[in-house]
Amino acid sequence: MAGLTGRMSTVVKAKVSKLLDRAEDPAETLDYSYQKQVEQLQNVKKGIADVVTAKKRLQLQETTLQQQLVKLDTQARQALASGQEDLARQALERKNVAQTELQSLDTQVAELEEQQQKLTDSEQKLRAKIESFRTKKEVIKAQYSAAEAQVRISEAATGVGEQMADVGLAMQRAVDKTENMKARADAVQELEAAGTFEDITALGPGEDDIDRQLKSLSSKSAVDDDLEKLKSEIGQGAPGAGALGAGAEAAPPAGGSGAEQSS
Repeated sequence: MAGLTGRMSTVVKAKVSKLLDRAEDPAETLDYSYQKQVEQLQNVKKGIADVVTAKKRLQLQETTLQQQLVKLDTQARQALASGQEDLARQALERKNVAQTELQSLDTQVAELEEQQQKLTDSEQKLRAKIESFRTKKEVIKAQYSAAEAQVRISEAATGVGEQMADVGLAMQRAVDKTENMKARADAVQELEAAGTFEDITALGPGEDDIDRQLKSLSSKSAVDDDLEKLKSEIGQGAPGAGALGAGAEAAPPAGGSGAEQSS
């Protein structure tokens, strides 16, 4: 079960990775990376500003302590001059505490100055890095845009793009349908010339091919009968036909002899 779960997890991750690859736009990714680096630079600048602000506060405290040291020293001298040794001692004790605080402030200010310098150096390096990244980013974006345009042009020219592929398939289907229709028309014409198809208009209602053939035979027999009858009527092929022809030819001389006798 554990192996199946691990396999499913791998498949899901692979599918998600593939979807992310399709959805990822290199230009957007580069711009986002540049934006995050600029935010880091702003954070470094803010850190430098915070360090400088803390250093300024400590320096103000140093100035106040230095003024207090001068004041306590003056008070101790005045007390001692007036014979108030205990008061002078108290003033000197306060002066000693202020000097200790001033030394601690000096140490803290030095540490802040060192930290400020490190942050300033880091800010300069990060700024240079971001500027270099910005230049490379624009170059890569320009190259990607040019390559993308070239791919689209090439796909359109060669017909390998998705849209052009759809157009090519549609055209191929149209050509195939046209060729099939032409072949069907040629086949029908060839069968019609060979007499394969019946003349539907020549058949009466409810007639089939056998009825048509029988009707043709009856019609032929009737024609033959009519022809024989006509031959009998005109005497072609019957006995006495030759005498009828001879009588027809002898009639004119008979008329001619009568004419001669009358003359």
